[in-house]
Amino acid sequence: MSALTLSTSSAATLRADAVVVGVAKGPKGPVVAAGAEAVDKAFDGKLAAVLEALGATGGEGETTKLPAPSGMKAPVVLAVGLGDAPAKDEAFGHEALRRAAGSAARALAGSKKAAFALPVEDADAAGAVAEGALLGAYSYRPAGDGAAKKNGKDEKAAKGAPLAEIALLGGKPRDKAFKAAAERAAIVAEELNRARDLVNMPPNDLDPKTFAATAQAAGKEFGLKVEVLDEKALLKGGFGGIMGVGRGSDAPPRLVRIGYTHPKAEKTLALVGKGITYDSGGISLKPAGHNETMKCDMAGAAAVFAAVVSAARLGLRVNVTGWLALAENMPSGSATRPGDVLRMYGGKTVEVLNTDAEGRLVLGDALARASEENPDAIVDVATLTGAMVLALGNRTFGVMANDDAFRTSVYEIAEEVGEQAWPMPLPAELRKAMDSPVADFANMGERMGSGLLAGIFLKEFVGEGITWAHLDIAGPAYHESAPYGYTPKGGTGSAVRTLVRLAERTAAGDLG
Repeated sequence: MSALTLSTSSAATLRADAVVVGVAKGPKGPVVAAGAEAVDKAFDGKLAAVLEALGATGGEGETTKLPAPSGMKAPVVLAVGLGDAPAKDEAFGHEALRRAAGSAARALAGSKKAAFALPVEDADAAGAVAEGALLGAYSYRPAGDGAAKKNGKDEKAAKGAPLAEIALLGGKPRDKAFKAAAERAAIVAEELNRARDLVNMPPNDLDPKTFAATAQAAGKEFGLKVEVLDEKALLKGGFGGIMGVGRGSDAPPRLVRIGYTHPKAEKTLALVGKGITYDSGGISLKPAGHNETMKCDMAGAAAVFAAVVSAARLGLRVNVTGWLALAENMPSGSATRPGDVLRMYGGKTVEVLNTDAEGRLVLGDALARASEENPDAIVDVATLTGAMVLALGNRTFGVMANDDAFRTSVYEIAEEVGEQAWPMPLPAELRKAMDSPVADFANMGERMGSGLLAGIFLKEFVGEGITWAHLDIAGPAYHESAPYGYTPKGGTGSAVRTLVRLAERTAAGDLG
């Protein structure tokens, strides 16, 4: 990942490949944002006019490169659009800063060092710029990409390499708050990018066993307690949902518990992630054109994994336990059939009407097991339903919960950290649609409201009296269009920042 430094140097005198400045959309044309005063001075106060002549408007995500004037150490100035200029005495929103920094970092791929002179008025703003730049600089580098990793003289590899060093100007290195914000941004970005790597890995490189091994390696590195239940332990323990989904594959399933504890913690947060490392749909095979991106069906488990490691590295005063429900959903002679009845962990039985509704089966087992430890709250994260994508689009995840106040808190936290989310209901009348003549209930119901019905299914496995929320990240977990802001093509790391901030709020006692 790109290196991050804080600097008090002037944007005009710092040696770098490029200096990044912000430009906003004003009523009469582009307006140079705060932080770029030294650069504007080098342009004799005419930077805005030059940018306007080049067609820049200050629109969100717009980037304009221009040669730096004499007197500047950097040869290039990159102006990045921040969107509409804020009202007088108001500051740019953190998400606007985050996205602008990400757009700039992407535009400077292949550069060694860039200085970011964006408007940083306080530590939180500095953290937003740092986070956006580090996330925007992300580039998935396959393990076998020797040219990109080893041959620094390879011009093609260097051009595609992410920005190597990010210098944040105006960050006040001696100020503890600014330093802490930068350090937090670096940790969260690194772990979020780790989640992106996992989502982007080909399914033949990441199966349940290798995912579990990745968690074990992180446990050793960061002092986390990791327990892995293999197929024998799952069978013996009665994890019928995970075993039922995974039994059609040659790569057997796993349930991973990864735990971080703080000696002074007063609260415990359990995170549960759907980890289908490849989803063919099983016997209910997905139609042509719907299989190619199904390596991303473990994005929920990747988000949970990244959040637990982040909590540990940040030293948060809260206990955080991650449950990774890992399986590969494949059709074969041993696969679960539509019509089969599975006995889930805890004893409830489920009639499987559609083997492509498998995520709720592995999550059901994990939720029941997590409930046994009686945490203060449980949050599950899953690329669960296409219905949620139809309802909310590709950039917004749905938030459901058994407690209205907790649902509101999770939604507000997501909005605060820049993740688009929307609160969704769990209508009680939909439960009847899952009635089964041969089991306690079925894994499918009526088509209308099926994204909500999936949440109602999961609710059945949450322990009595435990506060719970469900995040359906099916839309934003994997981005197939052109990159924007700090969001790359491919795995996005959706929900990681929400989970980390939720852990921080729990540690601070802000959630009751």
